[in-house]
Amino acid sequence: MSGHDEDLVATRTEGYKAGEKKSLAEYQQLDQNDESLNRWKASLGLSTGKALAVDPTDKRRCVITSLALEVPGRSDFVIDLTAPGALEGLKSKPFTIKEGAKFRMKANFRVQHEVLSGLKYLQVVKRKGIRVSKDQEMLGSYAPNTEDNPTHEKKFSEDEAPSGMMARGHYDAVSKFVDDDDHSHLQFDWSFDIKKDW
Repeated sequence: MSGHDEDLVATRTEGYKAGEKKSLAEYQQLDQNDESLNRWKASLGLSTGKALAVDPTDKRRCVITSLALEVPGRSDFVIDLTAPGALEGLKSKPFTIKEGAKFRMKANFRVQHEVLSGLKYLQVVKRKGIRVSKDQEMLGSYAPNTEDNPTHEKKFSEDEAPSGMMARGHYDAVSKFVDDDDHSHLQFDWSFDIKKDW
């Protein structure tokens, strides 16, 4: 993965500075009479339901539980990341995408312990060792999950597979989930093939 490290750096917005870190209790008590702040806290899920029970020894703030490829008219291709060896098999067992097909990715994840600020998905795709794309998608900020909302789901922007004889073939990719603090929550290598048909 070290060959991709320089590619997997999130772009920065000039002048943006991540806010001061606060505990969950501090966010809940923050300016209780401020209507707009209360709406923002509700949009994060800070005031909804009983906290989800989590293993106190699991210090991860964000646990990506599954990834899926959605293609109109086809069943989702789902990768259960809680299954043993799920990540290891992604690079050695490429999946097929039909050339020109429209698709979108979807991530399911759990946030625990504290508010997660500015979660982003980074992806670098290479073909025969040459970078052909670098993508970044902002997923947002999230409060820890509750019993009422045990997982978060985020659908990415729709994309279209390249088409034509030159586009067909094998591609290698590396993906990373990172937050505003540059904390990496998951990084993995995977591969896919662009073919004329499924």
